[in-house]
Order: sequence, then structure tokens, then C-alpha cells
Amino acid sequence: MRPGTDRIVVLALFSFVSVWASVAVNAWPAETTGDPLAGPALEQIIERYLRTHPEVIEQSLQALENRRAAEEQQRQKAAIASHRPELLDDPASPVSGNRTGDITVVEFFDYRCGYCKRAASALTELQQRDAGIRVVYKDFPILGETSELAAKAALASHLQGKHQAFHEALLATKEDLTKEHLFRIADATGLDVERLDRDLNRPEWQAVIDRNRSLAKTLGITGTPAFIVGTELVPGAMDLKMLQNLVAQVRGK
Repeated sequence: MRPGTDRIVVLALFSFVSVWASVAVNAWPAETTGDPLAGPALEQIIERYLRTHPEVIEQSLQALENRRAAEEQQRQKAAIASHRPELLDDPASPVSGNRTGDITVVEFFDYRCGYCKRAASALTELQQRDAGIRVVYKDFPILGETSELAAKAALASHLQGKHQAFHEALLATKEDLTKEHLFRIADATGLDVERLDRDLNRPEWQAVIDRNRSLAKTLGITGTPAFIVGTELVPGAMDLKMLQNLVAQVRGK
């Protein structure tokens, strides 16, 4: 957390502990329990302890954060397991690599995402080095209308059997993906541009994108890229070594 946020949280926690202590001691007053530390005396001890041992608050917050992260990870694993057909076998999601491979890597991505561009070459190299890798591409345009247009064009390119080349070229470009630039890349990768122009307006591409968005929300994916291998979900850009380690981890289970 940022320093300012830390201070706010610490003060809030201190206030909560003080209130809790007050409630507790009022529930068991000194005259009932006979405890000399009940009442204001106990509140003062708690206050003094927290002021002289602020690390206790920090440790408590860290433990809470770790517990929530572990709970979210378990929730994600369960969600992935229950949505395997949508993740692995949606016929509208483009696939590359070994279609009968033993390990499937699912990627949620946006063509305008800098981190997706950074990870693209690693994913391509992974497929070249590992004959057992199958990749499923989940278009997840989150960076505006231009991203959505690029996603629809890429999905439409699949009808011409040129998705992989077009996909890699879109992620490799440093120019903004206007319609004109999309068509220049399409032409360079051997696509029939006139057909692509017609096909990208087909309504099914929006349905695919909407399904991917709904699936991402269910899985707790809020940014790109995000990779799923087995029941492991890893957000953020991954280099080749990280991808290889993740694949080895899942293969070893």
C-alpha cells in the first residue's frame, strides 16, 4: 500500500480495536468479573500496546491480504474447472499450435495492449519449441473501439485461414490500429481485404467478444494479458521462461 493509505488503514484499524475493546469490557464489567484490568484500564493497555508495537497492525493487515489472495486463487481455480468447455472448446476461439497437444494455453488479450505485444513473441516461441502446446486465443478488447475493431478483424480473418499470421502481425505493429492500417496489415499477410471488410461486420464477432468478456468477469480477469494453463491463472506479461515453467508445473501434476 502507499504510505498515505497505510496511515489511513492503521488509524481505521486502531479505531476498530478500541471500539471492540470498549464493547468487550462493557459486556463483562469489572464488578461482575472481578477483573481489575476490565473497563478503561484494559482500553489503555490495548492502546499503549498498539502504539508501541505498530508492527502488529501491519502483520495483521498482511495476514488478511494473504488470506484474501489465497481465497481468490481458490475461487478462480474452481471457476476455471467449471468453465473448461468455454475456455478450451469454443469453436469461435482461434487455435494455434498442436491442436491435439497435451497442454493448452489460453490467453485473454487486447491487440492494443503493450504487455500483450511484449508477450506475443514468447508465446510464439513456446509453440515452436514445445510440440505439445495448443494455444486458444480469447479476444478481450478493453482499450476502446479501436481494440474492438481489431478483434473483429482478427476473428474475421479466421474465415480465410490466415488468423495466425494476421494475429502476430497485429501484435507486432507499433502503429495505431485504424481500419486503414488493419487493411494494410491484412494485405501484407495475404488476406483478401475486400472480403475481410465485408466479414468483419458479421454480428457473430460481437457475440464472441461478449462471451469472452462474460467469461473474464466470472474468472476475475480485469486486465490483459491473462494466461490460463490447467487451473492456473497468471495475469500480466510472461516471458518464454515463465511460460515454460508454468507448462512444466501443470504437466508435473
